[in-house]
Amino acid sequence: MTFEETYLNDNILDALYDMHFEEMTPIQEKCIPQILDGHDVLGVAQTGTGKTAAYLLPILSMIDDGNYPEDAINCVVMAPTRELAQQIDQAMEGFAYYMPNVSSIAVYGGNDGGRFDQELKSLRGGAPVVIATPGRLLSHLKVGNLNLARTSFFVLDEADRMLDMGFIDDILQITKLLPQDCQKVMFSATMPGKVRELAVSLLNHPVEVKLKVSRPADKIRQQAYVCYDPQKLQIIDHLFRNGDLQRVIIFCGKKDRVKDINRQLSRLKINCAPMHSDLSQQERDDVMYRFKAGQVDVLVATDIVARGIDIDDIRIVINFDVPHDAEDYVHRIGRTARADRDGQAITFVNERDVSRFQQIEHFLGKEVEKLPLPEGVGEGPEYKAVAAGGNRAASHGRRHGGKGRGGHGRGGHGRGRKDKGRDGKKIATTTPEA
Repeated sequence: MTFEETYLNDNILDALYDMHFEEMTPIQEKCIPQILDGHDVLGVAQTGTGKTAAYLLPILSMIDDGNYPEDAINCVVMAPTRELAQQIDQAMEGFAYYMPNVSSIAVYGGNDGGRFDQELKSLRGGAPVVIATPGRLLSHLKVGNLNLARTSFFVLDEADRMLDMGFIDDILQITKLLPQDCQKVMFSATMPGKVRELAVSLLNHPVEVKLKVSRPADKIRQQAYVCYDPQKLQIIDHLFRNGDLQRVIIFCGKKDRVKDINRQLSRLKINCAPMHSDLSQQERDDVMYRFKAGQVDVLVATDIVARGIDIDDIRIVINFDVPHDAEDYVHRIGRTARADRDGQAITFVNERDVSRFQQIEHFLGKEVEKLPLPEGVGEGPEYKAVAAGGNRAASHGRRHGGKGRGGHGRGGHGRGRKDKGRDGKKIATTTPEA
């Protein structure tokens, strides 16, 4: 289904044309008509499926078309991290390019007083769309800098991460200030019990849209080392001494682990930097700038902060710890092999994580290649293989170790659209990543 087949307004469609967006992703095809029809929506979809456009496009179209007060906050989009708020704000700028009266402001913590004052000025000037992290928005609400009594749309993005980060109380305080007829949209990559409870309490007879977790891109070469924890740094040292260590992300399960691994890698003379929630916003910005500029070769990061990493040329992803589930695994390794590039994903599996990694293999429908441990590292723990499709192989133990979019222009669609001289242009088939 193409965007032309929806009743998104002309200004949205013009912007999408300029951005070479034509065909909708599954989440967009299922959510956009429901939101345009005024339904609350509960979407279950991982990052990279186009969910930002799935809620921004219909909401912006309705704000641009409708009779909404110019001096009110028409839409609030909540995001768990500053990085995600910035990405949503950037997407908003592109989608609303032909809507001069529909602007946005990103409101997030970790800034100096000057930034807070800038936010206050924009809020008092009347920003139709506010994209915010919960804590910062609550700070503005508590001192009376904005009023949500006439807000028409409320979006809660990455709800599972919100709960993981302890934002549940902030979210509940904010939603109490919304009018009863406010249309709400909620997205989450996973749907554990607490997220389901939150959805029941916030949404009014929602339409539920759930997508299966997509498999990793074929261009990602997935491999694993079955090893004990003390062997992991030895393996990293071996990998970096025998290959190109530029454009690498190492994911760890906890911020304390990130700090420790970063210190140890620095002792190995590896040009690395940590990325975790204890860093100030200025420190995070500096790390990301240096990594994007190639001044840092290796980024050591937690999952939560990693959702704000949007870099196309990551060559290697290393899972220092096995992710909690298949969705986190797909998200992590999906940082590589982007923009038609090849990529490599390596996971370290210790003796306690064998069962968890087997569940990931079951989801993948195949056994991830197990690499022998480097010379001198010693033997690793046993691993009970999982055959493709998730059936256990014969019960033999193994120890790892030892040796070494094509289409046409939009003219002639009969929409009565203003002609911008675009007839006959060819549009590449592009799946929106926003």
